[in-house]
Amino acid sequence: MYFLSGWPKRLLCPLEPLERPLHIQTDPQRAFFAVLFPSQLSIWYCRPSVLIVSYKELSKAASQFGPYKQAEWRPDSTMIAVSTANGYILFFEIPSARDKYLYEPMYPKGSPHLKGTPHYKEEQCAPSLNLEMKKVLDLQASITSLQSMLEDLLVSTADGFLHLIHWDGMTNGRKAINLCTVPFSVDLQSSRAGSLLGFEDVYIRDMEYCATLDGFAVVFNDGRVGFITPMSSRFTAEQLHGVWAQDVVDGTCVAVNNKYRLMAFGCANGSVQVYTIDTTTGAMQFSHKLELTPKQYPDIWNKTGPVKLIRWSPDSCVVMVTWECGGLSLWSVFGAQLICTLGGDFAYQSDGAKKDPLKICSMTWGSEGYHLWVIDGNSSSNMKPERNANSEAQQFGILQFQFIKSALTVNPCMSNQEQVLLQGEDRLYLNCGDAAQTQSPRNTLSHSEHNHTRERGPFSDGSLDSQGLSTLLGHRHWHVVQIHSTYLESNWPIRFSAIDKLGQNVAVVGKFGFAHYSLLTKKWKLFGNITQEQTMMVTGGLAWWNDFIVLACYNLNDHQEELRIYLRTSNLDNAFAHITKVQANTLLLSVFRDIVILFRADCSICLYSIERRSEGLNPTASIQILQEVSMSRYIPHPFLVVSVTLTSVRTETGITLKMPQQACEAESIMLNLAGQLIMLQRDRSGPQIRDKDNNPNQRKHLPFCAPVVLAQSVENVWTTCRINKQKRHLLEALWLSCGGAGMKVWLPLFPRDHRKPHSFLSRRIMLPFHINIYPLAVLFEDALVLGAVNDTVLYDCLYTQTSAREHLEVLFPFSIVERTSQIYLHHILRQLLVRNLGEQALLLAHSCATLPYFPHVLELMLHEVLEEEATSREPIPDPLLPTVAKFITEFPLFLQTVVHCARKTEYALWNYLFAAVGNPKDLFEECLMAQDLDTAASYLIILQNMEVPAVSRQHATLLFNTALEQGKWDLCRHMIRFLKAIGSGETETPPATPTTQEPSSSGGFEFFRHRSISLSQSAENLHSKFNLTKTLSMPSGPSGKRWSKDSDCAENMYIDMMLWRHARRLLEEIKLKDLGCFAAQLGFELIGWLCKERARAARVEDFVCALKKLHKDFLWPFPVIPASSINSPFKNGKYKTAVGEQLLKSQSTDTFVNMEMDTGISNTPRSRSWLGTISSSQREIDTVSSHGPHMQDAFLSPLLSKGDECSIGSATDLTETSSMVDGDWTMVDENFSSLSLTQSELEQLSLELASKGPHKSQVQLRYLLHIFMEAGCLDWCVVIGLILRESSVINQVFSIMQSSDIDGEICQNIKTGLDAVEKWASTDCPGYKPFLSIIKPQIQKLNEIVEEQVQPEAFQPVNPSKVPEQVNPRAEESRTSSSHGTNPQSDAGSSNASRHEEDKAKTEDEDSFQEGSYDCVVS
Repeated sequence: MYFLSGWPKRLLCPLEPLERPLHIQTDPQRAFFAVLFPSQLSIWYCRPSVLIVSYKELSKAASQFGPYKQAEWRPDSTMIAVSTANGYILFFEIPSARDKYLYEPMYPKGSPHLKGTPHYKEEQCAPSLNLEMKKVLDLQASITSLQSMLEDLLVSTADGFLHLIHWDGMTNGRKAINLCTVPFSVDLQSSRAGSLLGFEDVYIRDMEYCATLDGFAVVFNDGRVGFITPMSSRFTAEQLHGVWAQDVVDGTCVAVNNKYRLMAFGCANGSVQVYTIDTTTGAMQFSHKLELTPKQYPDIWNKTGPVKLIRWSPDSCVVMVTWECGGLSLWSVFGAQLICTLGGDFAYQSDGAKKDPLKICSMTWGSEGYHLWVIDGNSSSNMKPERNANSEAQQFGILQFQFIKSALTVNPCMSNQEQVLLQGEDRLYLNCGDAAQTQSPRNTLSHSEHNHTRERGPFSDGSLDSQGLSTLLGHRHWHVVQIHSTYLESNWPIRFSAIDKLGQNVAVVGKFGFAHYSLLTKKWKLFGNITQEQTMMVTGGLAWWNDFIVLACYNLNDHQEELRIYLRTSNLDNAFAHITKVQANTLLLSVFRDIVILFRADCSICLYSIERRSEGLNPTASIQILQEVSMSRYIPHPFLVVSVTLTSVRTETGITLKMPQQACEAESIMLNLAGQLIMLQRDRSGPQIRDKDNNPNQRKHLPFCAPVVLAQSVENVWTTCRINKQKRHLLEALWLSCGGAGMKVWLPLFPRDHRKPHSFLSRRIMLPFHINIYPLAVLFEDALVLGAVNDTVLYDCLYTQTSAREHLEVLFPFSIVERTSQIYLHHILRQLLVRNLGEQALLLAHSCATLPYFPHVLELMLHEVLEEEATSREPIPDPLLPTVAKFITEFPLFLQTVVHCARKTEYALWNYLFAAVGNPKDLFEECLMAQDLDTAASYLIILQNMEVPAVSRQHATLLFNTALEQGKWDLCRHMIRFLKAIGSGETETPPATPTTQEPSSSGGFEFFRHRSISLSQSAENLHSKFNLTKTLSMPSGPSGKRWSKDSDCAENMYIDMMLWRHARRLLEEIKLKDLGCFAAQLGFELIGWLCKERARAARVEDFVCALKKLHKDFLWPFPVIPASSINSPFKNGKYKTAVGEQLLKSQSTDTFVNMEMDTGISNTPRSRSWLGTISSSQREIDTVSSHGPHMQDAFLSPLLSKGDECSIGSATDLTETSSMVDGDWTMVDENFSSLSLTQSELEQLSLELASKGPHKSQVQLRYLLHIFMEAGCLDWCVVIGLILRESSVINQVFSIMQSSDIDGEICQNIKTGLDAVEKWASTDCPGYKPFLSIIKPQIQKLNEIVEEQVQPEAFQPVNPSKVPEQVNPRAEESRTSSSHGTNPQSDAGSSNASRHEEDKAKTEDEDSFQEGSYDCVVS
């Protein structure tokens, strides 16, 4: 509603004040304010805030009268009455010196301002005034209160009298009424008319006149409060009658709200009791209470002292309250707290030290509520150091607080109700700037930034420095529109503002005329003819209708009320306006679809139809009167009507179901009468006129029924005329803001499936709910309430010097306004469930299930009900939790909702929750069945806290196995940690989700990241058959710790068993890709495990099946013989002469073996050049050697081993091979310099490239090959060698088999497997035949080895227990001799190669199992 903005300002006084100011009072028009000192009266102008005249009492008279106490203005601002301590009233007259001004505005040459404009002088310069004391009146008793009442001045004195003094003929008009003679009762009907003021020393301490109640609210010196009303026009003791408020006994002050007919009484306990008058009985009726709660203000809520002052704002929408101990608080009409300076940054410095609260001895509101003038009670101490400084202008204790307010306060019928619009005295704040900001969010910001530095908008420069961009992100920032200075100069203050439906145009109304602004063009439009602007005064607000601005105004020239419509796109001129004369003064205006509704001062409502006519160049709008409804029977005073709106809301929804098209018509009028919401519905009981009739306007002449009161204490009403079949509940509802009571929604109830509605079921229901923000707009379909909230920023750290302690920047924080929003759907669903309307709740919930925050809605509802019921001290007779639980089960998110709610609730409430929603074990199993493992993991933490360790281990094992099967590696890592925690007795604390989680690429071999060439611990323990010098060490990440010293613990054994079982399953199902992922992600010791399983799970049972499966898993194309194979090099003998010898030579010297191991990595043992390139990013490498990799691949792989295959690989396979590290070419020249390539051989090269699988698969296969080689699983090495079609791999395997005592069974298995492959190749896959023919000699050697091994074994008895022991050392020796002894280059070469492979693999690790480009950087 109202929000503080920026820092307060302190006024500078040109005269040296020797006294402290003690009272401040604005005049009724709020153009001037009077400041009272003990012996001085000053009149100030409001804008600019300058001193006009000061009257100083002579010392002799001052001692006679005593110090000044209070001041009161005459309603026409021509006189001021001042009361003094010795019982005198001084009357001052304020004659204005005509055409004399204190200040002249100076304009630069050539400026458009003309001095000839009407009203020019008065608006822009402070007028010259005089103060003359006209009359002194001695009442001979201390004066307690002064109150202006129409043409009289009402004065109460301490001797118990009430004086009525005329402003004009003061002497003869004096009437004194003794309060003891005024009869008081509980209500006006009461027969006890006797006086209840039995004792003599009772007098009025404070009073205020209420015009709309025709009486005055009083506070007596004994703390009792009441309301005195004259029973007739004559104001005599006999005609006065008073009523008590029985509950208040400690009243201190009072303020009345004329618009809402409220009386706010301040009490000694710090609360404010608000009363109204019951119109039927005349009794004082309690409305609500304003008080600080211990929840929000634990330190101060009961230490504020008595209420000192209460002041309602000029528009009667908010009330400011201050206490004896200091502090300001702002409340809406019906008790919603908006601001309080007793907490937060107002009460504490940035270092946490407590500040003294601001003590206030007098305050008054400025024009339109944009300012609050405050006299600082602490100011005496502030003045001494400043006077010593002899500065010309003295600062004294008057502060000015700035406010911005919602447009709803003054223009409640604002046509756009889904957007928040705030108005300050010189700018507008919009939340709908998003449309314009999507183009350039920073432009609009700078647009609002580069205003003059004096501004105190929430985003002026200071706040931006401290807030950074946080206020600007996430649509927290406002779109700030500076109001055009030319318009503002002559028409300050801004009275109304409105925004159009699309949120692209705004219009503002000042003192005269109006102006409008487009957010798209960022331009203002003002009247071209300033006389037209200055002769038009908008009275009833304004609204947008499509491209037109509709407003009700008073024409000062013709003295005529008018309804005008201006087109936005044309020039702002009366020539383009459609003007209709109106009978009476218009107070309110609103637009619904194509109908304009006016509320007039004669208490009648007028409906006009408005239609667009495109005649000539500019379209115009024409207006026609439809209907007039007189409301004078129901409305006591026209000023009491807060808002009037036309809606499509009606009570009988049964009709709207049959005829939904009627739902959009103007069905009812909603009238907010001083907080009472009254509905007038169209009377459809008479004969209905059919739609077929020719005159469409006839139907709109239906009369209205008698009014019905829908709700009390209503501040704002929101409704929409849009239709959405899916969300009828929300769009046909009526939303009410009720201040401290929160919000209410009047919701339609629909029978399901168009069934006949129950006769006993109401068609609509009023549901109350609380929200934490002050609502300013409702987004109907999105189930959101939009609002704004005050926030503060401290800058006291910038002022460290002692001299700066009194700076306002130190005393007060900088106030900013932030946008905010809140979901309300869960409140409505809950209220429906409480009322056993579960079916309606389901209908509503299903219509909103697509909202992104719907899961959050369900969670909030469950959480709130749980907190309330589980922490209740008394037993709840009819608990709601089971109903809510049953309701949530209707939605697929049930399991997540329950577990999220439980995780955010304290453990003590879990039993209560799960008693309602079901056993967590069952819910856990449901999650597993639904394959929702993450939710199941959350249930596991709950089970761990609620069940014994055995149960949680059992469930954790289930989840672990499922996660392994589904490859959810993150979850697997958590489960390993979880199971270990249970094992090591850490059952007290559930394992927290790790914060430093390395992002897992989707199934990539993460193992690469941690690989280094070192001796692995666990590999040492396993007495493997082969030398494991170059093993892969464990990851050092979170999962790696599992393999540390406590690996002998039973829990680790239990986990290992599960991991082994899973690995065995993967191997048996030939899922090598999954096995690689599994090992890499979970840090599984693959080599050590394979060594143990070499003769069991790690055996290849069916070579052909394995080969097919690998082709499929790694997306590797099967080799195909091309049609041109008749001319292939194999047939014309070039093979043997050209490369065959090279290949054979390399076999014998064993240099090629090591090189070939790493061909895919395109590195040669003798070269170190890869070290330089590996550190640059993959993308750079691609650009440097974009052509290189293809060539490399062609030369470095044994191309003739694959001879004439053609590829079934796609084009993407070709491109994927290009991201390889550029290698060194020296070896290529050595080995292949003798080759002369012909055309056909070049074709082979291209085929060779095409027949490879994706580059990533190649890296993965080589990695697996390396692992199997280390573990001695030679049969798997052969299978991978076959798929890579690299004879060197096969050669290496065979050389190992020759040079070491390999288990005969393995040799036999490989031989059988290769035979099967050969058979399969000849029948199904001829593409493999060329490769098999290359390795034919090796296969023959293998046959010989097998035969050799079989013969001795046939005749020798074997001791099975000794075999493994004997085999081991011999195997190691032979391995060493084969790989290290043959060639001095070999050792360095192979380690070099494998190290290079690791680095290479590291580079590709992140994405090795993802599609797309690989641009990772390895530092």
